[in-house]
Amino acid sequence: MARRAFLSHMAKLAALPFFAAAGSLQAQSAHKSLKILMKSAWGSDDPTKAAFPFSHGLALAEAGHQVQIYLLGEAVVLMRKVVADAVTPVGWPTVGEFLNKLAAKNVQIYACGACSRARGVTEADLTNYGAKFGSPPIFVSLIEWADHVITE
Repeated sequence: MARRAFLSHMAKLAALPFFAAAGSLQAQSAHKSLKILMKSAWGSDDPTKAAFPFSHGLALAEAGHQVQIYLLGEAVVLMRKVVADAVTPVGWPTVGEFLNKLAAKNVQIYACGACSRARGVTEADLTNYGAKFGSPPIFVSLIEWADHVITE
């Protein structure tokens, strides 16, 4: 009996304009496409952390958001196909599988140019995933482009 009265009361509240407007705002914001920059420096020494920008970036892209990924430091070695295919996070597919799916969705990946040169990552490595070398001006432009920056 109390439950029925409570539900009846909630139905009356939902009919009020304030609650109706709040519901429609919530529905609108749920469908807004965001521009998201994922940034990571985690490399092959921690496979699970290394996979985060790729797994989360893929989930965001599949949800309809615009995603770009910027790698620096040790993360740039993941652009080598042999490394990406060998890095297996706990409970997930290899980083290489995520990279292939991101490339198929045309998610742009940048690998810091200076970091890549220092670690022997070449342009041929980047082409496997449609990636490009990044630079400080490119990084700044990505920050300015993004609605949200996620550092993992």
